[in-house]
Amino acid sequence: MAQMGFFDLSDRYASLDAKNDPLVEIDAVVPWEEFRPALERVWRKPDAERKSRAGHKPIDAVLMFKTLVLSALYNLSDDQIEYQVRDRLSFMRFLGLGLEGRVPDAKTVWLYREALAQAGMVEALFRQFDGYLARQGYIARGGQILDASIVPVPKNRNTRDENKTIKNGEVPEDWKDKPAMRSQKDLDARWTQKHGKSYYGYKNHVNVDRKHKLVRRWHVSDAAEHDSKAVDHLLMRGNTGSGVWADSAYRSEEMEAKLRDRKLTSHIHRKGKRGKPLTEQAKGSNRTKSTVRVRVEHVFGAQSNDMGGTLVRTIGMVRAKAKIGMKNLAYNMRRLVQLRRINPCPA
Repeated sequence: MAQMGFFDLSDRYASLDAKNDPLVEIDAVVPWEEFRPALERVWRKPDAERKSRAGHKPIDAVLMFKTLVLSALYNLSDDQIEYQVRDRLSFMRFLGLGLEGRVPDAKTVWLYREALAQAGMVEALFRQFDGYLARQGYIARGGQILDASIVPVPKNRNTRDENKTIKNGEVPEDWKDKPAMRSQKDLDARWTQKHGKSYYGYKNHVNVDRKHKLVRRWHVSDAAEHDSKAVDHLLMRGNTGSGVWADSAYRSEEMEAKLRDRKLTSHIHRKGKRGKPLTEQAKGSNRTKSTVRVRVEHVFGAQSNDMGGTLVRTIGMVRAKAKIGMKNLAYNMRRLVQLRRINPCPA
């Protein structure tokens, strides 16, 4: 087989450009180097703490971060992201790697995400990018839309007694002397039902601004937690609009009082009660509110359909937060490309 030369590679990249490789645009609009100081605090030990300078140098922190972004954009496992970077020219170019470049293996990807997760760094990176969006003119506008989406994880096959013990915050007795089995059991995920179907995992609670359809705040809980419990984590003061939209699950006297205290205007759907169904006027009001609230469904739809789905292949709340947080961050990066196409100079 003939070895690929420089011009052959250039021709391949030109062909990708002709097909509008989306990674080129994401690479161009994201200020990757601004993340470096925060990333290196987690990824690199200070020189004084390093026992030896022998061995391979750590892979560049920004390259590793971009690898996690790729994983979130396409919902790839660690083994798959290693394979795809080796196999796909578009991924290699996004990471700035040549054919001879050192590709991070699956274990390195896992270790890097684990370091970010344990340091709680994904939340900080998300806030940093949100600040960049604001500086570019994409401040939160038009009001806040709240919603939550179930994020499934691989199901645990536990007995009813084991599930009851876990729900009480304890570890089943016969697991305590089986560390290998216990390491494969997610004690933080929970079962819930939606539209008559059972789901196991977590929830991605988000606040999306009405104008730009960007995720402005997010919170992760187990799947059984009621949507309204996350409101204090989601509501923000910086939105230029005072309106708050959400479905009827968020409707309560407590919620209405909370919004009034914050000088926010409720556009939360009304819900009927037993023996007191909604009037036609209330139904019409809900339909009007839905024309705004549907924008948050577009976000979840993009994550489920355009970004490879939302299945989380990790165990435990800390890792789930990192994975789901990276999904929200990658969505905002992708959304910024779309916003630039629509309006290159936002007001």
